[in-house]
Amino acid sequence: MMASVPNAAIDRPPMSPSPLAPRRRRMRPRTGGPVWLFDLDNTLHHASHAIFPAINEAMTRYIVDALSVERAEADRLRLRYGRRYGATLLGLTRHHPIDAHDFLRVVHTFPDLAAMVRSERGLARLVACLPGRKLILTNAPETYARAVLAELGIERLVERVIAIEHMRRRGSWHAKPDLPMLRRVLREARVPMEDAILVEDTRSHLKRYKRLGIRTVWIVGHLPVPKHPDGKTTRLPGTGRPHYVDRRIRSLKSLRPGHETGRTWSRLESKTRT
Repeated sequence: MMASVPNAAIDRPPMSPSPLAPRRRRMRPRTGGPVWLFDLDNTLHHASHAIFPAINEAMTRYIVDALSVERAEADRLRLRYGRRYGATLLGLTRHHPIDAHDFLRVVHTFPDLAAMVRSERGLARLVACLPGRKLILTNAPETYARAVLAELGIERLVERVIAIEHMRRRGSWHAKPDLPMLRRVLREARVPMEDAILVEDTRSHLKRYKRLGIRTVWIVGHLPVPKHPDGKTTRLPGTGRPHYVDRRIRSLKSLRPGHETGRTWSRLESKTRT
């Protein structure tokens, strides 16, 4: 039952603001903490173990079939477009008549995904204990991203998945590290640039986005270890810290508040206020 309202409250005309009353300043909504922008592959899970090789193979096969080229040429195009545009898909859509949605679906569908996903122990606890909002920012398609998050047990912890389908602008496909794309998707997600922390394994993405004043964390624990031609491993990847990287970490444990090796998130948070 609706509560009764006195007639006087109904009949009273609305008060108009005085023309001399000062206008209230519109305050920017506070997030209450940092906003974590997590890359997905080789950041939240070890994609180089099985998923990346499978995606690369599926891309090459798709290019062979769609463009009627030899395998060597398909591999060359896959690598060339990936380096030049940030995603092989962008080069294919700009230079060849392919169905982008079909390409994304075919090369990111894995019936045995559960057996392919590897991650840090206790990943869900590590992500859950981080203060602030958590978003995914990935050049992969949304269906694949959500399937991986479900396998990792962290889908419910993520506020939003910003996948490559959401990076389109004016009918054109875009991907990381496109600058206007990031400004737009963060504006749509109501993420102030100064509150965002990008956690990413790809240095070129971190380098490009550092220009916007965004804070950057380079995670290196899932990167493949390079080998010499004689089969011996070189030094571990990620040695040193480039000037455009605020923090370099091997494990997401280093982001945990109060972790004994350092308070990464609180140090990053302090950069916002200085």
